[in-house]
Amino acid sequence: MTLLYCPVRDESPSSAQAGEALTASQRWHSAVRQRWERLRQRVGDLAIQLVDDPDVEAATWRLPADATSAGQARRLVGERLTAWAMENLSDVTQLLVSELVTNVLCHTCCGDLVVRLSAVEGLLRCEVEDSDGEMPAMTRQPASDEHEHGRGLRLLASLACCWGAERTRQGKIMWFELPAYASH
Repeated sequence: MTLLYCPVRDESPSSAQAGEALTASQRWHSAVRQRWERLRQRVGDLAIQLVDDPDVEAATWRLPADATSAGQARRLVGERLTAWAMENLSDVTQLLVSELVTNVLCHTCCGDLVVRLSAVEGLLRCEVEDSDGEMPAMTRQPASDEHEHGRGLRLLASLACCWGAERTRQGKIMWFELPAYASH
């Protein structure tokens, strides 16, 4: 839906000054309409380009915040990578998505989580979104056999080509990327 504020005046112009103001107002509204039309055309062109581009693949799943979600995310990601002929990335992607989902289950309070997987121009990106705004922090000391926590972000740092976290309105997104040609 496009919203464009155009005030309507009940007054009819009674002088030359009002006529000039109306003309200026009409020019302004015309310019705004032209900008909206150009923007709408650009967005449409981008959407068509994304749909028509065979090198863009994307999948999204909403999962409940329960103990079965990590396994379900691994299975869904593995199936999708097989469908995209990217089996060479399956093991490392499944491990990392499992770590991100497990972090959500262990460290956030509530709500569903969303797993997104996309492949564009030789780069695989995986995102896990949750409803908790607290940003993750890597522990200063490496995790030892005695500690239960602290390995997930270290795995991300060592296996992904890049990773990070971004705040959203409702929480955060943890993500990682892998080059499609990688063989871990």
